Amino acid sequence: MRDMVSENAKRLEASPIRAILDRAAALRAQGKPVIPFSAGEPDFPTPEPIKAATMQAIADNYSHYASNRGLPALRKILAKKIQGDTGLAYDPETEILITSSGAEALNNSILTFVNPGDEVIIPTPAFVSYKNLVKFAGGTFVDIPLRADNGFQLDADEIEAHITSKTKMIILNNPNNPSGAVYSREVLERVAALAVKYDLLVLSDEMYSRLVYDGAEFISMAALPGMRERTIVVSGFSKSYAMTGWRLGYIATAKELAGPILKVHQYSTTCSPTFIQQGLVNSLELPETEEAVKEMLAAFARRREMIVKGLQAIPNITPVVPKGAFYVMVDVSATGKSGMEFAQELLEEHSVATVPAVGLGDSCGDYIRISYAASDEDIQEGLRRMEAFVKAISK
Repeated sequence: MRDMVSENAKRLEASPIRAILDRAAALRAQGKPVIPFSAGEPDFPTPEPIKAATMQAIADNYSHYASNRGLPALRKILAKKIQGDTGLAYDPETEILITSSGAEALNNSILTFVNPGDEVIIPTPAFVSYKNLVKFAGGTFVDIPLRADNGFQLDADEIEAHITSKTKMIILNNPNNPSGAVYSREVLERVAALAVKYDLLVLSDEMYSRLVYDGAEFISMAALPGMRERTIVVSGFSKSYAMTGWRLGYIATAKELAGPILKVHQYSTTCSPTFIQQGLVNSLELPETEEAVKEMLAAFARRREMIVKGLQAIPNITPVVPKGAFYVMVDVSATGKSGMEFAQELLEEHSVATVPAVGLGDSCGDYIRISYAASDEDIQEGLRRMEAFVKAISK
């Protein structure tokens, strides 16, 4: 049979995160007690009010099509929430779209605006989907490696140095997966000025916007001067509400950008599950839901302190202290191993699953990414096993 695979599909690379998750699952199936430092998945249950309201929505027969844009009531709630969090006013009728996960929101946004040959600037390390979706669209990924010595903050000068006549978009993730960086207002303002100067779109993945620490301030890119009309904000419920498996996200953007994205959405998922949307309509604004979220956020802050302190006590590895999200990048080069070697051996020999960061940025070969969205007990046990592994390979 002749080769039937499209050129677009051939451009995609397998996710290193999924590879680690699959191997960890195989080891668990063999009875190995694998510590989950790899997945960006909160170990908490979804808040009870959301679960109860969604089950009631199923009982009430919310099982038919919704608007392609999403339920109007949910879009109104999100418009209110976004305005309260960022000061930005979006029209729920024309400027907010409900998607089947943040992943679909990213996919639709990139496929809507990136043409073959367009250049897309992506500071790295970065979530693995950005690069691959740009390549799938036929665009050119322009890598801007960030530096650990300044906490992986954005470098506006480096971004401007890579802008050409073919540049179409900048993709930012703030707070950042995998680095945990929270971008300062000053550097975001400089990047915003570049977007205005060179007439660029910005795709701003703000999935972790509520997960900030040490007094760090989250700033939505769309809230900066001149940026509302050229920023596509992607967010969702997976991380802050422990709803990774529910697959619900949203896009907030100017009407002129939302309209074209809607057409792509119509031919991808049509609409997101109606009973989930109605469940959120009936539970998202309940005080009990917000209290559950605040408890999770407090736990993430505590776990961050626990894992950073524990990693700093292990010889020959160096964590970069995160200011947001629930990940920490760890330099393992002093052990004499690459991040890939370290992650593979740690998993196979000590049953601790981490992510080799080279899959998140070509300049990150010395790093692994650790997720501290795990239980306190798993964090303590994972640190113990890591310390034993590092001491063994350092003899």
